Amino acid sequence: MNQDATFMQKLFPILTNKDVNKRTEMMAGLTTFLTMAYIIAVNPNILSEAGMPAGALVTSTCLGAAIGCFLMGLLANMPFALASGMGLNAYFAYTVVIGMGVSWHIALTAVFVEGIIFIILSLFKVREAVVNAIPKNLKLAVSGGIGLFIAFIGLKNCGLVIANESTLIEMGDFNIAIIITCIGLVVTAVLSKKNVKGSILIGIVISSLLAWGFALISPEAAANLGIYLPNGVFKFESPLPIVNKLDFTYITNPETAFNFITVLCTFLFVDFFDTVGTVVGVASKANMVDEDGKVENVGRALLSDAIATTIGAWLGVSTVTTFVESSTGVLEGGRTGYTAITAGVLFLIAMFFSPIFIAIPSCATAPALIYVGYLMLTSVKEIEFENITEGVPAFITIGGMALTYSIGDGLTLGVLSYVFINLLYNLIAKKEDKKHVSGVMIVLAILFILKLWFM
Repeated sequence: MNQDATFMQKLFPILTNKDVNKRTEMMAGLTTFLTMAYIIAVNPNILSEAGMPAGALVTSTCLGAAIGCFLMGLLANMPFALASGMGLNAYFAYTVVIGMGVSWHIALTAVFVEGIIFIILSLFKVREAVVNAIPKNLKLAVSGGIGLFIAFIGLKNCGLVIANESTLIEMGDFNIAIIITCIGLVVTAVLSKKNVKGSILIGIVISSLLAWGFALISPEAAANLGIYLPNGVFKFESPLPIVNKLDFTYITNPETAFNFITVLCTFLFVDFFDTVGTVVGVASKANMVDEDGKVENVGRALLSDAIATTIGAWLGVSTVTTFVESSTGVLEGGRTGYTAITAGVLFLIAMFFSPIFIAIPSCATAPALIYVGYLMLTSVKEIEFENITEGVPAFITIGGMALTYSIGDGLTLGVLSYVFINLLYNLIAKKEDKKHVSGVMIVLAILFILKLWFM
């Protein structure tokens, strides 16, 4: 019996948890879910541009997210939630399907193959080696960079920051959506100061109710700001039109095989380093990094992510990946797989009540993103900025993530700057002052150069 129990604990580390505050974990999972529930509406909107049925996409998006969350919770015991990744879904629809004229069936096949490759890389601990090779200061910078990045997303989503052709960005016109975001942010900050549990979630709920109240009073004005009342309560669409629609003919045809490889490599690079950056950043903030700079259970987390991508492609959605919004749950106290499982259960429920979750406006989730951005940015105080060879790459990583609007690109710039600065310094430094640069970091730098040059 004990042997059976030990086997089950090794297979499902979540069973080893002791003295877990289930209420805190569930609140954290609920908070994470609400901050990323927008994907239920946004992913179908984007992928439907590729000719896929929107109704089926809503169900498959929820199913893929739920399965990914369950895998992360059970196999890795990590509080990270997964769903179809933003950016990757846009590349899927607009670049691959519409731009290259590739059918969505073949694009799904590329995602499926990507997942298989990631499973192999995870089993051989290649992805784990990459995560653990990133220096401590760069890990802290990734956490801070993600904070700045998601805060910027929040500011953009509520309209406080908008595009400007001359200055790139500027402050938007002050309107009801921005006021609602400000109220939600103030409520979240004050409640957090008073150590009220669920302060981020409370901020989202209050902001949503205010937004829906405005939509009830002035529907047209609210619609112009992207605020709508829930269009019903219950709705379910069959996912069968897009399930198991993989097409491998593109791979076997010599004339199209190269295009397939190009698409596959882009999915691989973007997802690989976006996921690595997210896992490193959120884990650092959750104190899941040991004294040697290694992330707890990172191998299992990355394997869960890879399996979720493969299953998601079979279900008919673009790459399923770890969401940066997981940081909201971590900051609410989520530390185990119960947080991820809670989010997964909510995604399953959302399949039947999607109108409610789809109606949560951006101005209601923006306060959570901005506040969590602030909390994650506090990690930069531990970076050795006085050490130039550590501080400059860290600064480039932080700025790069927000200014390139990409976690993966920010990590790319950070790794390249770290390797080049430290290798050059080692050429002129005294023997006792030289810094060790791991072989994995040098290989990463070479791969990044090839990526920037050829992709």
